[in-house]
Amino acid sequence: MPVIRMKDIARDLGVSAVTVSKVLRHHPDISQATKERVLKRVQELQYRPNLMARSLVTGRTSLIALVIPDLVHGFFAEIAISISEVLRKHGYTTLIAWTAEDEKLQLSEIEHLLSFGADAMVIATSGSDTSCFDLLQQRDVPFVLLDREVPSFKVPYVGVDDLLVGRMATEHLIKTGCKRIGHIMGPPMSPGQMRFQGYKATLEAAGLPFREKHVVTPTEPGPRSFHHGFEATQRLLKEKPQIDGIFCFNDPMAIGAIEAVLAAGLRIPRDVAIIGVGNHPLGQALRLPLSTVDQDAKALGEKSAKAVLTLLNRDKKSSPRRTVLKPKLILRATTR
Repeated sequence: MPVIRMKDIARDLGVSAVTVSKVLRHHPDISQATKERVLKRVQELQYRPNLMARSLVTGRTSLIALVIPDLVHGFFAEIAISISEVLRKHGYTTLIAWTAEDEKLQLSEIEHLLSFGADAMVIATSGSDTSCFDLLQQRDVPFVLLDREVPSFKVPYVGVDDLLVGRMATEHLIKTGCKRIGHIMGPPMSPGQMRFQGYKATLEAAGLPFREKHVVTPTEPGPRSFHHGFEATQRLLKEKPQIDGIFCFNDPMAIGAIEAVLAAGLRIPRDVAIIGVGNHPLGQALRLPLSTVDQDAKALGEKSAKAVLTLLNRDKKSSPRRTVLKPKLILRATTR
């Protein structure tokens, strides 16, 4: 079959190639009747724009990269879906790179995404190495930080109030009667650090002692998941006197904590209450539904997508916006 070009569609319909291009890019200044005519002819001819050719003219590929540390945890998967849905409506395709909490892999993936000519990126960073952000700024590629803040880079950020997450979770455990509350740490980025600070400050405000032995970090690397929570909880349960509450960095680790507590012959929540973060879809379906702090992943995705679209459509030198959502406490059987 012959290659169908944009100018062929324009000639068939008696409009300019610029008009066809605007319709395909969802430009607002084209009438509805013209849009319908163009889109009908595009469908009839099964036309697909040549992104490489377009990029040579416009300097853009209509590709937005999403770089995230985890695709197994429902939190980031839900964010990816939400971002893709918003960007698709504006004519952009989302490329997703998974870094497995590995900063070296993150740099490699970002270098590859740059080779595809990504117009911009949304990044939930892994590790402490910031060379990938230096590279993006050198290449003049705009980016938005998602979930994990890097204060040294003045770029748009979208996340949740993680200090409040830690306060809400710990305060709830205290209200249920817990006095010896353990905490299973997340990765050493801003969410893990701020949730820990919220946990510690809430204990002290309530007059409860903070004990370092009640704070455990999973021994294995990688995205925090079920087996991390199981192993960390086994260590917590060895402490004397026994803990009576556990605040987990995320829901997958909290699900692992549930299994470890039950395997030890203890009752939930009577002996040990457990709360996670993220409102994982499986949390409500467990035989003991999981109490959690909801971060509203859908809203985080939508706001991240809007932030990157704003970057692409305005002066990059304007002040970056910091968007912080308020978390919501969801109470279920593991704490009551």
